[in-house]
Amino acid sequence: MLLGVDVGGTFTDAVLLDAGAVHSAKVPTTPGEESAGVMGAVGAVLERADATAAAVETFAHGMTVGTNALLEERGARTALVATAGFADVLEIGRQDRPDLYRLCAPKPTPLIERELRFEAAERTGPEGIVTPLADEEPERLARLIAASGAESVAICLLFSYLDPAHERRIAAHLRERLPGIHVSASHEVLPRFREYERCSTTAIDAYLSPLLGRYLGQLGEAAAEAGLPQPLVMRSSGGVVPAAEAARAGAWSVLSGPAGGAVGAAVLARLSGDGNALGFDMGGTSCDVCVVEDGTVRRTDAREIDGRTIQLPMVDVHTVGAGGGSIGWRDAGGALRTGPRSAGAVPGPACYGRGGAEPTVTDANLVLGNLPASPAASSSTPPRPSRPSTGSPPSSASTGSRPRRGSSASPTRRWCGRCASSPSSAASTRAASPCSPSAAPARCTRPRSPPSWGSRRSSARAPAASSRRSASAPPSAATTPPAP
Repeated sequence: MLLGVDVGGTFTDAVLLDAGAVHSAKVPTTPGEESAGVMGAVGAVLERADATAAAVETFAHGMTVGTNALLEERGARTALVATAGFADVLEIGRQDRPDLYRLCAPKPTPLIERELRFEAAERTGPEGIVTPLADEEPERLARLIAASGAESVAICLLFSYLDPAHERRIAAHLRERLPGIHVSASHEVLPRFREYERCSTTAIDAYLSPLLGRYLGQLGEAAAEAGLPQPLVMRSSGGVVPAAEAARAGAWSVLSGPAGGAVGAAVLARLSGDGNALGFDMGGTSCDVCVVEDGTVRRTDAREIDGRTIQLPMVDVHTVGAGGGSIGWRDAGGALRTGPRSAGAVPGPACYGRGGAEPTVTDANLVLGNLPASPAASSSTPPRPSRPSTGSPPSSASTGSRPRRGSSASPTRRWCGRCASSPSSAASTRAASPCSPSAAPARCTRPRSPPSWGSRRSSARAPAASSRRSASAPPSAATTPPAP
């Protein structure tokens, strides 16, 4: 029997293939202890198939643990060691930008804060070593990193892809001196030229590896105790590797879960006889899209994930921080946005009735009638017609969110005045409101037609026009519409 388990930000899914029969199960993800959710899903699918763990021959595992941690910035506290004068390469990035004439377009916050970037007194050039690395320099860096409280370190020195001698010395010393800290060296992660891409990829590897290492270690122990084979983890490239190998290099598994969906889309495209398809995979935290041509999913050597560059072989999946659990919020200018922060599995959307108090995409779909008010795939999280305690999305000040690349904005629907009112002010009218909790999931039928730009301009000019007429015309002239 073949067992496959995929961990998302909200649900964990298990599929068991037994002699042509397919069995599946879905349980809520357990944030912080994802391995518990995995074993819960495995137990549920084995029970449905009336099978035992000993009968499982292969255990394949895909996950969005790294993807969601990167989108929501929940990785390890990471330090950077760079050549003197190049500590800000992550913040400088490249000169090219998505919008040519938007000089002030926001950029993603660097994963490594300025106070955690340390400069090594060394220099290697294209022809060899220019400034030798002093014997005491690795120890000086080790003391600074230990005092900083960093959980992980990324090392990216100039031209280390040609001559990694300095990087090897620093990495070896840090691994010996600070055994509890993960070390990612650029000559091991991505020994290729282009300074920013190499540094960004190494920083992502260091940022995610401690998180994935803890998770996959717990999963391996749980699988052994249950009598399951050790999991084979899906990489961003679409292949699988042993869990121990995947735990050492977090950057290679950033798109682990999405890659599995893309490979599956390619298989279905081939079986359809056409071979061409678009893959759309929307979960609770992220949305992933891919293109399948002639039965093969597109591949790439580099990808931006939420504005951050990762240059490793992977399936060509486009990911944005927008899923069913993405939280709606207002930015500093009052515009409505969604994500990248998600309600996840705990507490989940407000309509799950598990303590969620912020509006999510799922809540909006339920109120609008796009989702039925019936139990979901998991009986433990039945959606019901309830709304957050606040009738309108919270502001960025209260959620800690901010506008970021990959976030959605300006929805096509608007809350009506009654929906957006607070519970206290709407208490007397809820019973009659077509979009009140008691009447959900019926669609709101109250008029919500926003004024056009033309009417806004007319209303803005009306006071001035009225004052001019009042000085020269009789009162009845005030009813005459102003000339355009």
